[in-house]
Amino acid sequence: MPFREKTVAFIGSGIMGEAMMKGLLNKKILEPNQIIAADTREDRGAELVKNYGVRFTTDNAEAAEKADVLVLSVKPQVLDYVLPVARRGAHSASLVLSIIAGAKIQTIANGLANANVVRAMPNTPAQIGQGITVWTATPEVSETQREQARILLGALGEEIFMDDERYLDMATALSGTGPAYVFMFMEALIDAGVHMGFSRHDSERLVLQTMRGSVEYAAASGLHPAQLRNQVTSPGGTSAEAIYHMEKGGLRTVLARAVWAAYQRSIVLGGGKPRDPNGEQ
Repeated sequence: MPFREKTVAFIGSGIMGEAMMKGLLNKKILEPNQIIAADTREDRGAELVKNYGVRFTTDNAEAAEKADVLVLSVKPQVLDYVLPVARRGAHSASLVLSIIAGAKIQTIANGLANANVVRAMPNTPAQIGQGITVWTATPEVSETQREQARILLGALGEEIFMDDERYLDMATALSGTGPAYVFMFMEALIDAGVHMGFSRHDSERLVLQTMRGSVEYAAASGLHPAQLRNQVTSPGGTSAEAIYHMEKGGLRTVLARAVWAAYQRSIVLGGGKPRDPNGEQ
């Protein structure tokens, strides 16, 4: 029982923090009284207490002092304010888990005077336990602590450990921001359906189930996406015609550039310098 008699405190109790709390409670990994949610908004705290029975405070220092495991889930813009306050108690936590986009592991470790830091990049589907999180850890994090991190992140869906922090910025651009690309593609398909004459309700239903079924089929088949695409592309057929126009419009190029731009933005948010497309600074 990695969390027997342990207290997990969340500094920042927004969407991702709540998703993790909910997953940990649903999977019976933690009891409500083992969770402290810290947030600046009293109304947010009342909501979390009502829905999950967790403890709540508006004092980040108090949450850090009581934490065996401290989860940082605030927005990057407020990190400079949060770290000095949390530092008062965070040095005694056995593990710090940060899901703050762009925030470097060394920034967290130095700011909290605690070397036992895990940095993770989850994504939006974590809210329903279907996310995927890429994470890494400082050398000081023991195997027991890594197992704790795996369990915590497993509450959000799947998880992948990387031994180099640079993959976190890549994951931010690919899987962290990835749902935005998917949602935009879905929106465009729905609008195309409405343009042809479907009601918006019917178009949404057709697109959502097509996306859901295609993803499940791809996962079950084990085939490369190109093989799957070829299965539904007959010579001179409708799929071939549609794909011709997507390729002509530069869909792959636009998407690749968008992901690269998101990667560069993640690096900058962490205080680094942008890289050129060949990976050089």
